[in-house]
Order: sequence, then C-alpha cells, then structure tokens
Amino acid sequence: MDAVAGQPMRIITIANQKGGVGKTTTAINLSTALAAIDKRALVIDLDPQGNASTGLGIDKDDRSLSTYDVLKETASITEAAMPTAVPNLSIIPSTMDLLGLEMEISGVAGRAYRLRDALHFHQVEGAQFDFVLIDCPPSLNLLTINAMAAADSILVPLQCEFFALEGLSQLLQTVEQVRDSLNPTLDLHGIVLTMYDGRNNLAAQVVRDVRSFMGEHVYDTVIPRNVRVSEAPSFGKPAILYDMKCPGSQAYIQLASEIIQRERRLTAA
Repeated sequence: MDAVAGQPMRIITIANQKGGVGKTTTAINLSTALAAIDKRALVIDLDPQGNASTGLGIDKDDRSLSTYDVLKETASITEAAMPTAVPNLSIIPSTMDLLGLEMEISGVAGRAYRLRDALHFHQVEGAQFDFVLIDCPPSLNLLTINAMAAADSILVPLQCEFFALEGLSQLLQTVEQVRDSLNPTLDLHGIVLTMYDGRNNLAAQVVRDVRSFMGEHVYDTVIPRNVRVSEAPSFGKPAILYDMKCPGSQAYIQLASEIIQRERRLTAA
C-alpha cells in the first residue's frame, strides 16, 4: 500500500553528536506518537548500543536481521523491518555488529550512500511507511553520515543545558558539509528542546537563547524532564504506552502533531 494521500515516505534523521540529549527517547516516543495518529512509521536503529530496539521491546535474541545486514547489502528494508507491540510501528533493530561496519566498508565506493540506496529501493518497490525515523549514534561517524545522506531532513534534540548552543553549532556545520557533498536537498526539520526543568533558571535561559538563535527552526513543543519517560525503556515500552498521561508522553504527542503540521506546510510550498 502506498503512502497516505499519495505522499512519498518522509525520512527524518534524529542526530546530535552529543550523548544523553534524548535522541533515542525521541525516536521511540515520536514514532509511537506518529503511529498513534495513523501514520505508518519505521524506526531505523543505527546505534550499535541498540537502545531504541530494546526500548521498543525487541529482545537481542530476536534480531536475526538488523541495520548491519541492510548496510552490508545482504538484506532489504522490507526483509529487516520487524513489527513492534505498537500498531503501525516497525523497527529495523541494531546489533553490536555495527561497530565493525566502518572498517569493513571503508574502501568501498559509495559507502556513504548504503542506507539511502536501500531506502530508495524500498520506495521503488512501494513504500510501506509514511515516516522513517533514523536514530543515530552519539558521534559523527560513517553511520551518522549514512543517515544524513539518506534523509529528507534532520531533527535535532537539544538538551536544555549550558553548552547546548556550542554543540548545535558543530552539528549544523556537519549538516552543511553533508548538504554540500552528499545530499543537496537535506533540510533542518527542526530543533526539539529536551529535558526541560521549569524550576531551573538556566534551562529557561537556554530556551530563550536557542529560540533567539534559531528562530522558527525550534519547535514550539518542549519535552520536560520526566521520571516516567526515563522508566519506560526498562519495561521495553515507549513512554506513551507505559504512561500516556504523564507530561513527557503528552509532549511527544504534541510534537508529533506539530511535525505533521510542518510537513503539510512543506509539501504545500
């Protein structure tokens, strides 16, 4: 079945070279929220740690095919995608095999386009998904470059902390380099502020600074620091399934709605 309303599937890479900013949490809960509003979503786990896979309930023993197989070109997107407990949501899980991938294909021509080519082939076959969200490792390595080369746009989770803007500047430079050399149509979809603590004056200042610096690129939705969101992965569930009413879950549902609205504006432009 083709994508909804004839629209091609949209590929969004969730990236930040810093760890602990909420990339995986965003991938898990945003994809769940999109699935909950009847969008068929696929998470591609490109982090060798496989936290997105674990957080969506995929046991390590069940990952017979993974993103490693897709990037090695021994499995297609359709073959590697696994259903999750969330209706409309699938995942291509990660394994530790990804750690050696860069060395294995370092001398191969077109190595930065492995994921793009796999997704392009999938679209030619007939896209089964409306949204593909790619969860990147916390580094700017070949895996992240593959994700950026394959994407329509980048979503940047940004923790509300003192050095947030410094890290953002480095990431935006990399996005510009990828746009110049590998993917000229790559856009910045938006920046989502995460782990916001309203009791912290510094967090409020970071929000003001980022909005002043990046303007409309910053989503209106801010993801609060929330215990229930932190607990959910240990149960192999998205926070939205673990506790839909908690502030973190509600924020991700709101973010999904905001992303859909942005997509409508982009396709209408």
